[in-house]
Amino acid sequence: MHQPTTTPRPSIYYRYEVFEPWLPSAHPAQERQKVVIVGSGPAGMVAALELARHGVPSVLLTAELQFSQGSRAICFTRRSMEILQQVGVADRMTAGGLPWRFGNSFYRGQRVFRMEAPHSEDDRFFPILNVQQQSMEEYLHDACRAQPLIDVRWGNQVVAVTQQGDHAEVRIDTPDGEYTLTSDWVVDASGGRSVIRAAMDLQMEGASYEGFFVICDIRIDLPLPTERLAFFDPEWNPGNTVLMHREPHGIWRVDYQLPKGETPEQALQPESLKARIDAQLASIGHGGLPWEMDWCSVYSARTLTLPDYVHGRVIFAGDAAHLLPIFGVRGANTGFQDAQSLAWHLAFVVKGLASPALLANHSAERVGAAREIIDEGGKSTRFMTPPTHGFQLLRDAVLSLSLSQDFVRPLYHWRTSRPHEYSHSALNDPGDDNALFTEGPAHGAPPRNVRLGADDFLLDHLGGAHGAGFELLYFTEAAELPAALREVIDAARARGVPLRVIAIGAARPVAGADATLADAEGRCRQRYGVSASGGAYLLRPDQHVCARWLALDATRLQAALNHALPQ
Repeated sequence: MHQPTTTPRPSIYYRYEVFEPWLPSAHPAQERQKVVIVGSGPAGMVAALELARHGVPSVLLTAELQFSQGSRAICFTRRSMEILQQVGVADRMTAGGLPWRFGNSFYRGQRVFRMEAPHSEDDRFFPILNVQQQSMEEYLHDACRAQPLIDVRWGNQVVAVTQQGDHAEVRIDTPDGEYTLTSDWVVDASGGRSVIRAAMDLQMEGASYEGFFVICDIRIDLPLPTERLAFFDPEWNPGNTVLMHREPHGIWRVDYQLPKGETPEQALQPESLKARIDAQLASIGHGGLPWEMDWCSVYSARTLTLPDYVHGRVIFAGDAAHLLPIFGVRGANTGFQDAQSLAWHLAFVVKGLASPALLANHSAERVGAAREIIDEGGKSTRFMTPPTHGFQLLRDAVLSLSLSQDFVRPLYHWRTSRPHEYSHSALNDPGDDNALFTEGPAHGAPPRNVRLGADDFLLDHLGGAHGAGFELLYFTEAAELPAALREVIDAARARGVPLRVIAIGAARPVAGADATLADAEGRCRQRYGVSASGGAYLLRPDQHVCARWLALDATRLQAALNHALPQ
């Protein structure tokens, strides 16, 4: 019988709540489910919330009775915040987080590179926001608990999953004994130690690196700004790297690489932790300041992915699907994008708007994203933790030259996580005007935000509380949509396709559009490369562009919809 701990996790800044377990004896009748999600981490909860936006219910299973221990993921990108805005938790993240956009690399006491992440007045969110994962999980859980389509079950540990053609049987252990759930689909978002993936004998492809890092959260009052700090080859840790981040609640993250030959068990001894943190604080001129340990752990850098995320009725997401290096804040941020993509593809299949073959597109796109991250993140990983003598020589040469030569300093860039552009997606319209545009988001890219007012942005009007589905951004100053376009839109809606039309440019409401946004200064036109009325963008339910036109007519819109949702 599964017996999760009921003792609150220790923390000097976060008060853990222990939730009551969901017990089968109190719910004897178990109906067949549409979707069961295994794992209540970032990817699992965002997947549940996104499915609910599409009107699809889910059961969310978590083996524990409280949120994850330690700060874990702390850096969330602008695109992640845009995704979290869709599920209604961005405001709480912003209120409790620390925004930043600069990163600094130091060698021998000299700053040799300063990274500046792009940020403009058209961006609602900063490039990066630091929030501890426990807080982020709390915000997501509160949103899940408020959503009637999500059934959160604490203390439910998945023991086995058996597939039976058109459904799966999920065997679950609880403090009350075992029970079985039948579900059309199972989403495994249970993390890197997925028992489902192991039981199915699925092998990841890629590389693991030998280097280990200790990750520590300490409470200390450091008079330093919220910026990423990276120290290469410090005197107290020769040949290795140290990273520092400011977190909310007076906490600082210190990551340092272990010398070769030292085991994780040795590194986590209190005397070893104290000596290393004291040495790092001394090296930055703040030795002697009092500090207190909150949490520590050890991790290694890995660049691995499943070659396919869909296996029958089981779909893998987040760390259950791939293990990515943390350099460049890639873990949870990639999991959010997995969840957003998975939810709309799966929702359209569940609702009968597409065949299960649509899920192959989700897998192809997200595996492609993981491989892109592996390629980019691998470069950062090899620089941070050289895997061979040759890479060590190259890294040492860069470090040495960077003291006097500007041209090598960009090699310190950590290649921050960015949203993958599905440039080669099978859903992109081959007959649109994508190649003719000179500006704006191209095929497969997420939308660009545009400031419309003091606290009003374009993305505030897309998705979220406004609904979930395809969105047509139609640039016009006319009083109404063309009749032929309205016929195509009405026909799509009649067969159940959620399609929302946002008219951009007109000063007054446009008949036939669901919303009208004025563009008196032409900012939207400029950002989207549209110079004349009739230009348009078609956004998928995950907001990525699947078609764009300099001039849209009914025939071309129908063709794009047919291509994005083949029958």
